[in-house]
Amino acid sequence: MVRRSAGDLYGNDRRLRTGGIVRIAGVDEAGRGPLAGPVVAAAVILRPDAGLPGVADSKVLSQRRRERAFAEILHQAEAVGLGIVDRERIDRANILQAALEAMTFALCGLRSRPDLVLVDGPRPPRLPEKFRTVPVMPVIRGDATSLCVAAASVVAKCVRDSIMRGYERTFPGYGFAVHKGYGTAVHLAALRRMGPCPIHRRSFAPVRELLEADHPMQ
Repeated sequence: MVRRSAGDLYGNDRRLRTGGIVRIAGVDEAGRGPLAGPVVAAAVILRPDAGLPGVADSKVLSQRRRERAFAEILHQAEAVGLGIVDRERIDRANILQAALEAMTFALCGLRSRPDLVLVDGPRPPRLPEKFRTVPVMPVIRGDATSLCVAAASVVAKCVRDSIMRGYERTFPGYGFAVHKGYGTAVHLAALRRMGPCPIHRRSFAPVRELLEADHPMQ
């Protein structure tokens, strides 16, 4: 596990591109904290000459800036893979294992073989068999210190937000398009009023407590 100082997204990745390392796959996820919806991971290999001045950790970007960055990443990426793990699997396994599985699925979706995999956080996912000999490096604050990981964080966040906006139409009244499933006051009030819907995570305390109180379900 590596700890890096934040700020030099380009420089940190550039320093890794030595000794035959050209393709760096950044991996990150979105959606570990919400009470509803899937966890989504992305794996992104950027071209070495990619210029993405608008890219940063997705958590510090406004929605408009994220969406602009998302379009630029797709334009300049050599390969992008996505992994989506649904609510049922999150409840069966746990959110950490589901997030790691989503990262593995995202890596499976890459059409190019990376020379190195950088993963945001302290724990690496299981690499897919086709990449089993590729070195993997967990990086604390990777989304703030690696351009490839920051790009993956933007892709994962934008894709998950889009999914949650779709759920607003399927399950109206909860406000999914606004809070994206996070436990905001508006969301918690809707949960108490309407009860959990099929995409609510039963293993998360606010939802579990409502079910244990025999709240009527939709």
